[in-house]
Amino acid sequence: MTPLQRYIAEEIATDHLDGLLSRREALRRLALLGLSTAAATSLIAACSSTQQPTTETSATETATGSGPAASGPPPGSEGALPTEPVTWAGPAGELQGAWAEAPDAKGGVLVIHENKGLNDYIRSVAGRFAGIGYSALAIDLLSAQGGTAKFTDPADATAALSKIAPEESVANLKSGIDELQRRVPDRKLAAVGFCMGGGLVWRLLAVGTPQLAAAVPFYGPTPDNPDFSGSKDVAVLGFYGALDQRVNATEPVARAALEKAGLVHELVTEPDANHAFFNDTGDRYNAAAAADAWRRVQDWFATHLA
Repeated sequence: MTPLQRYIAEEIATDHLDGLLSRREALRRLALLGLSTAAATSLIAACSSTQQPTTETSATETATGSGPAASGPPPGSEGALPTEPVTWAGPAGELQGAWAEAPDAKGGVLVIHENKGLNDYIRSVAGRFAGIGYSALAIDLLSAQGGTAKFTDPADATAALSKIAPEESVANLKSGIDELQRRVPDRKLAAVGFCMGGGLVWRLLAVGTPQLAAAVPFYGPTPDNPDFSGSKDVAVLGFYGALDQRVNATEPVARAALEKAGLVHELVTEPDANHAFFNDTGDRYNAAAAADAWRRVQDWFATHLA
């Protein structure tokens, strides 16, 4: 099992342990990743033994600002601009994405999706960035498989993403950065990723991506022994949720690598927030944490994409 497959498998197991997936559904999704029932059962048991109990409220309890039913629109949605489907020539074939153009753009943002692919939530994030003045390109890393829209079951899209080598995804992301630069010439660029996409932002920094001026990984796992020295001019703003023990375990690795490379950085742990706290369509959405993160991202961009 590759590190990405392991990460996704542990996420499925954790979703089950947190009550977001039934055991039957978790076993089905793990089977799509290639795990036998015995292996899946062992993984769930292993995740259970390392998981500490939390006081996180149910997604239906909106008083704490958690869950998709939390009051108020998600941050940035009021001024969000529409997206349109676009394609461009990638390193190994046509790539697909969603493009949101800001009038007189202050900069450009590459948006990297979660392990569910390019869906309406990620399109909305691209539109929100355009709404605050940054043209945004949300890439579809399932382009070679026909695009996320070809998968009627999101679990199948997740399984397909788990089988893509990180090197292939990084090459496609670099092509996305080139396409973004073509669309917003003479402007500084940023990469923002969520969950698996957050992990890919860390990988972009590790392979060296000097075209970027800023990088914002949301609750993304840090690769093993990363060296960020090839991205020394990138200002990094990383987000974690205090209840997200699995990804938080990689935060010290990220911090040490950032310090060693001398990158400008800030790592923020949002209190009372869990993994995927920014996703307003998910059960772990935390309105307060999302609003704080959105404010911090805008301040970061105002400083480093100016």
